[in-house]
Order: sequence, then structure tokens, then C-alpha cells
Amino acid sequence: MATGTLTIDLDALARNWKALDRASGAGVETGAVVKADGYGLGGDRVARALAQAGARRFFVAVAEEGAQIRNALGPGPQICVFSGHMPGDTDMIGDLDLVPMLNSVEQLTRHMEGLPGRPFGIQLDSGMNRLGLEPAEWAAVRDIVLAAKPVLIMSHLACADEPDHPANLQQLTAFREMTEGCDVPRSLSATGGVLLGPDYHFDVTRPGMGVYGGMPFAEADPVVGLSFPVIQTREVEPGESIGYGYTHTAGDRRVVATVAAGYADGLHRTLSNRSKLWFEGTPCPIVGRVSMDLVTADITDLGRIPPALDLLCPEQGVDAVADSAGTIGYEIMTALGRRYARRFLGGAGA
Repeated sequence: MATGTLTIDLDALARNWKALDRASGAGVETGAVVKADGYGLGGDRVARALAQAGARRFFVAVAEEGAQIRNALGPGPQICVFSGHMPGDTDMIGDLDLVPMLNSVEQLTRHMEGLPGRPFGIQLDSGMNRLGLEPAEWAAVRDIVLAAKPVLIMSHLACADEPDHPANLQQLTAFREMTEGCDVPRSLSATGGVLLGPDYHFDVTRPGMGVYGGMPFAEADPVVGLSFPVIQTREVEPGESIGYGYTHTAGDRRVVATVAAGYADGLHRTLSNRSKLWFEGTPCPIVGRVSMDLVTADITDLGRIPPALDLLCPEQGVDAVADSAGTIGYEIMTALGRRYARRFLGGAGA
């Protein structure tokens, strides 16, 4: 194989979802966020594994993603679309039985005129200033909306990964005030909100990154492994430089491996000269720039030529890579390249 291998443990994925389901508490439905092609892992396989684990309500970003998940799951499970009912989506929403989370009066009008009587949800802005009806807009249309029987009312926390941030309580209070007496299932929390405790759970939770093994769910089982084949090795003499821009110069004789991966595969250039690849528990520092298709790593300490080097492995998870890149695990996951051979473990029948 001349490309990297992305290993996805569907059983670990299911365990993480079940753990967050337990954390959501009795009487709370736990959904699953499978947007961005299942956070880069393969939305169809991920959704089937989570359905086997017990998930019955799925969340995607746009209607086209909903089509992928409906094709994978068939009729039955509810698929909610965060972006709502966009122009041109009417046939897809209707034909595939998707549930748009309506974000504006304009979307509300489009849905009621285009698909009268069909299921919908409402998204409210509780302080994030991103998507959803603002309090004044909601007050103006609330009675009309409730008469049409929405299946879910949701909002989204901006700072749930910071438990002590005052915005959490502010948004919780705002959401309660806007939805008091609605008699409609409510949802406020993704992974971070689940971990904030029962006050934030309401009727439905929507875990995402924690299911895939990332923060803020520190107790998650690792889901993803990523290995790159070694194409070539060479000895680099003292004073010789490596890669574009000569950003790394050897101080003594080193053995360097060139592996098949680069920023076209989702490896951020900011990993250059900062992160590590691994082989059987031994770190191999990345030396020189990450280029489009290639990365160079110092393998001197291995004492032998490895067939491949790992970026995601037991010694280095997605959040550790994100820290090296100066970003977050979500970005690392969703940037995973299409060239990888995907290898699924577990999830019988998924």
C-alpha cells in the first residue's frame, strides 16, 4: 500500500456512545452526531454501528449528509438536519423523511409552505449568536410553531468544554426561559453538555466528538489509529538540511524516513518540526516541513527500518496531535484524507 491506513474501531465507538448514554441518565434519549461523514471516519459505517448500539436519533449538518445516513440506515431512525430547510432542499427532506431544525422565520415559512404537516424541529439562539431564532423572534412565532407540533426544540452551548465558564449557566437559563411550558422534547447538550450534569440534559442529548474518542470526554476509548508506510530512508550528515525551506538541519548523523502522508491527507503544516510519529512505542520526531504528500521523521533511535510509522496510536491520540498543531481534535478528525485505506474493526454487520 502506498497510502496511509486509517483503522476505525467500531466497537470502541459503540462503547463511547453507551457511556455517554449512561451519563445522560434515565429517561433521556441519547442521539448521535454523524455529520462531516461521521467526523471523517465514514458516516454510513459509523451510523450503522451506533444504530446497533441503540441510537435512534441522528444529527447531520446539511440535507445531503442526511441522504447518506438515510441510505445507510433505511427507514425508521430520525435524522435531524442542523442547517434547517435551505432553498432547494424541499424534495430531499420530503422524500427521505429528514427533520430540519428550522433556524429562522424564513425557514419556518419555507417548510410550512413546501412540506405542510411534515416533521420539523426548531433551533433557538440561547446566546451563541450562530444559528437559531433569537428570543424576540421566537416570542413572535412561538404559538404558531407549537400549534404545528415540532418534534424537538434545541439550542447549542458555546463553552461546554469549559465547565466553569459563566456562559453555560447563562445559556441554560435563557433556554429554559424560552422553552418553559412548551411540552415539546428539548435538547441543549452535545458531549460537553452531557458532562456538565443533569441540569443540562433535558429530553435529548447529542454527543459527537466524545463518541469518536476525543475531548472533552477524557474517559473515551480510542477509536482511531493512523499509520503511514515508509517509502524511503536515508542517512543525513551533520549540517545537511531536510525538506522544503531547509527548516531542519541535522546536528549529527541521523537516519530519516520519508513516509506517504502530507497536508493533502489532513496533516497540518503546523506539525512541521513539532509533532512525532511512533513505532512500537518509540517516538520519531517529525523533522522538516510537512509537504503535500510526504513527511520526514527521525528514526535514528529505532536502530532499524520500520515498515510504517504511526500518527494516531496508543501513545498519541487525536487531542495530542491537535495540541502539537495548535488546533482542536475536531479539526484533526474531520480533515482526515480520502486517500487512506479505511480498515474497520468490530461492529458486526455495520
